[in-house]
Amino acid sequence: MNNSIKFIQKTSVALAFISGTFIFSGCNSEELLNPVPITTISDASAFATPARILNQINGLYNNIQSGQVYGGRFQVYHDIRGEEFLNETTNGVTGFQTWNHTLVASANEVNNLWNQVYFTINNCNLFIEGMEANKAVLGNDALANNYIAEARFIRGLCYYSLLTLYSRPFADGAGSKLGVPLRLKAEKSDGGNDLARATVAETYAQVLEDLNFAETNLPANYSSALLNTTRAHKNTAIALKTRVYLSMQRYNDVITEANKLVPTAAPFKAASGVAHELQADIAKVFGPPHTTTESILSMPFTENDLPGTQNGLGSYYNPGPRGIGDFSLNPAGIINNAAFNAGDARKKFTTTVGTKTYLNKFPLGPQHLDYAPVIRYAEVLLNAAEAIARTSGVNDRAIALLNAIRTRSDASKTFTAADFADTNAFINALLLERRMELLGEGLRSLDCTRLLLPIPGKANVATILPTQPDYIWPIPQGELIANKACLPNN
Repeated sequence: MNNSIKFIQKTSVALAFISGTFIFSGCNSEELLNPVPITTISDASAFATPARILNQINGLYNNIQSGQVYGGRFQVYHDIRGEEFLNETTNGVTGFQTWNHTLVASANEVNNLWNQVYFTINNCNLFIEGMEANKAVLGNDALANNYIAEARFIRGLCYYSLLTLYSRPFADGAGSKLGVPLRLKAEKSDGGNDLARATVAETYAQVLEDLNFAETNLPANYSSALLNTTRAHKNTAIALKTRVYLSMQRYNDVITEANKLVPTAAPFKAASGVAHELQADIAKVFGPPHTTTESILSMPFTENDLPGTQNGLGSYYNPGPRGIGDFSLNPAGIINNAAFNAGDARKKFTTTVGTKTYLNKFPLGPQHLDYAPVIRYAEVLLNAAEAIARTSGVNDRAIALLNAIRTRSDASKTFTAADFADTNAFINALLLERRMELLGEGLRSLDCTRLLLPIPGKANVATILPTQPDYIWPIPQGELIANKACLPNN
């Protein structure tokens, strides 16, 4: 871990309180003369009451909601690495090096995202350790395990997210390549900095262990649509597992998980827990209140809790005055692909200024109040369709799942078996559908790397082959300096 993380580790519980809106006040002279050390605050105070425990859970979500991660930048980085966007500002602060594949170990985005994710992981570890020791405060073991499951879900999401950028894809060597340092114990000092990288397979195994625990111990649902969209429940863990298994090319496991949420035939609606289903009009998914049953997990924002300057999705993709307009849509990308018909409802997520077309999926601004999507039911259907085709060929269920996405937005085209000469033709159509449906939601380069496909070039930026070092991000310089056991990416 780098030097900034050493400090963060010592203060992480206090910061979690602040980010969760619980703030200490009213210190007396005795407290000033004999303060509780920050490194022991979790034992002394953080688990003293049920309210304080819940505030820590809120703080964990706030950590991963940071604009450096799922508040915007994680999704942006994965999309602009691909071919769908052109850079308009050459601004090094807003992903220019990510877009043109010139990142080095000292780059801000490489270090900032890593630092924030490990900060979140350590807060999760602190909470898990403290909650295990203080279950009696709640007097409810099921609720205590619910909270631990939320922390483990967030930790699993964190490690998966690191793998998608900083490590070779699972398909390259069946997970035998270097993953990331696997920190599973709460760190309250810098004594544990030196830790070698686990393998990709070992890191994925931990992700799945966390998500399986989460599925078992999370509630089926919460008391409101807002909480069902912004806090993890059983179906959230299941949905994320479909993405994780897809990244590992474990297609039978994708189907097993998807079957928990997706019926064998239309209409497709989750039968247990939150009743996830597609909205008839995709525009409703991305407009207020942002809490439809299609949104399985999103990061919420209010006027008092914004993603931060140059972090929000709308800041990157909307032209002025609602955004900076760092990235326009590439005319040679999916937006002008022959499969993307003019009458497709998803084309309404664009706006034209002069000769440039911009993504308008996140239209709120200048304060960027759009919820940042993490996973939607639409993706789960596409994950299932791909896994079915790759294991069983093109069958009626795979076609029906693809049609559910296509016809929702473009009623002019309903696929039949006659449209596909073979399984590869179906997979190619499905990957095109993913590009149309999930544009701007942070999955484009991930779809390339999980399949060991080249990352397509754009404008004056060349295609990046799987054999090139720039296919993945470098390990941050700060980590390499502080963690002597951590090896760089070659």
